[in-house]
Amino acid sequence: MTDAVVRPKSQQGLKPLAAVLPHVRRYRGLIVAWLTFLALSSAATLTLPVAVRFVIDEGFRAADAAYVDRAFLLLLGVAVVLAVATALRFFFVSSLGERVAADLRRAVYDRLLGLDQAFYESTRTGELLSRLTTDTELVQTVVGSGASVAVRSAVTLAGASIALVWTSPKLAGYAALVIPLILLPMILFGRRVRGLSRESQDRIADTSALASETLNAIHTVQSYTREARMSARFGEAVLSTLETARRRIRTRSLLTAVVILLVFGAITAVLWVGAREVLSGAMQPGQLAQFLLFAVMVAGSVAALVEVWGDVQRAAGAMERIGELLAQRPAIADPETPTTLVPPIRGGLRFEGVRFHYPSRPDRAALDDITLDIRPGETVALVGPSGAGKTTMFQLLLRFHDPQAGRILLDGHDLRALPLAIVRGATALVPQDTVIFGASAADNIRVGRDAATLDAVQAAARAAEAHEFISAQPQGYDTYLGERGVRLSGGQQQRIAIARAILKNAPILLLDEATSALDAQSEAAIQAALERLMENRTTLVIAHRLATVLKADRIVVMDGGRIVAQGRHAELLAQGGLYAELARLQFTDAPRAAAAMA
Repeated sequence: MTDAVVRPKSQQGLKPLAAVLPHVRRYRGLIVAWLTFLALSSAATLTLPVAVRFVIDEGFRAADAAYVDRAFLLLLGVAVVLAVATALRFFFVSSLGERVAADLRRAVYDRLLGLDQAFYESTRTGELLSRLTTDTELVQTVVGSGASVAVRSAVTLAGASIALVWTSPKLAGYAALVIPLILLPMILFGRRVRGLSRESQDRIADTSALASETLNAIHTVQSYTREARMSARFGEAVLSTLETARRRIRTRSLLTAVVILLVFGAITAVLWVGAREVLSGAMQPGQLAQFLLFAVMVAGSVAALVEVWGDVQRAAGAMERIGELLAQRPAIADPETPTTLVPPIRGGLRFEGVRFHYPSRPDRAALDDITLDIRPGETVALVGPSGAGKTTMFQLLLRFHDPQAGRILLDGHDLRALPLAIVRGATALVPQDTVIFGASAADNIRVGRDAATLDAVQAAARAAEAHEFISAQPQGYDTYLGERGVRLSGGQQQRIAIARAILKNAPILLLDEATSALDAQSEAAIQAALERLMENRTTLVIAHRLATVLKADRIVVMDGGRIVAQGRHAELLAQGGLYAELARLQFTDAPRAAAAMA
């Protein structure tokens, strides 16, 4: 297992940020309010140097105390306007950023829910979580605060630059000479920052993926005393992330230093010329003070834009990663013109010459020329060694994958011609590895049917022999079961899964070792519940313990992705072959076991 994923470097510049615009446009009211108070606060800021000039040149020179009093009252009023406008500007732009980030997270999450299993075979969950959280937070920072700072600084820069020309065209001309020197490092360093920002986000995703993988397997890590090794691996990933971040920070710091040095160096030189102008009488002191304040605004605005430029580069890298996910399209999707399946669904299934290779294992056929008819209401057991293709058949029936050759029919209709909601809605799955969500017992059972009443949930739990242990919990059906069901035993988790299937009440039932985690007493009770559930339903059962499939209408024996035999238990024993060998391995006294199982 590798600790990092090598990805191509970004070549898109700021183009990925264009994907944010549709999410921003939804909130035109917030944008208008933000820009209104932005204009008001910028106008108030640009008014201050003018007021200072008149205080110096008119009030001090004329020694008019009343004039000075009025001027300072005006300054106080401007400050009040500036404070209120700035607060409201911050409120509206921050609200905009939060809403855009929420929309992005929802869009990414919805896209992830719709992607097919092949995508998840090649992508680590921790990396996806990094894009869902860390990357969207970077975009939120730019939209919610960075954009505000950038626009405010740009407005202030433009206004102060015009005011500089108005105050002293000569000095403003000298200051303009340094502008190309400021833009050049921003362009050159910006490309470097953008690449490092994307690389930094990739390293953070690697770290998140490693942590997620380790914590999800904490029992295995601790049972094999691998804590030190896993800690070392995580430390290496963190150091890799830190080194990338250091390179990005060094580049941004150098860019900031160069730009500020150029800006303030130019201002110092220009002010020196201005001071000489005042000494010669060509310029008033208040006029120079006004020029100084506007020059400081220009310098501050440029410095702020440089800082925001680094954040924009990081957000562009983050949005590129988010855009990659949003651009993903599932290979398994609803047909453009779906076939109508008139209810009720009878549950007849047919595999016709089905051949399938997993995308991650293209050189080996998981299913090879499978042809199988399953009548509505029939119970068929799939047996065979691990890797025979039994679970793959379930995967194809649920249309998690499509076969590369052949087709699968439901009531005579190709699954690929039916809406996914119909295909999967017609099937209830009880998997071998039960998934318990971090929710209450009732909500976990309602996964089978969201709108089910509590009475229906309890009835399903009773049928699955789960009511007793759920009722014994502190809050009964409202008890939180813990992440991945850590508060339940393996058998209890499996009974929750069976209750879901009972509640779903689908015409097709898929049981993948549904009683494997149960003790003998519970298995007997669950087996009776399952037999009631299987009545009048098409049922496919995967079982390694042959004793669990004795009452199946038909047993299909699989090996190497092919069907090698099928029939009733006694018939298959009499034929010999793989099934008889499996039976011999499971029972010490095969003849007596055969008589008991016949």
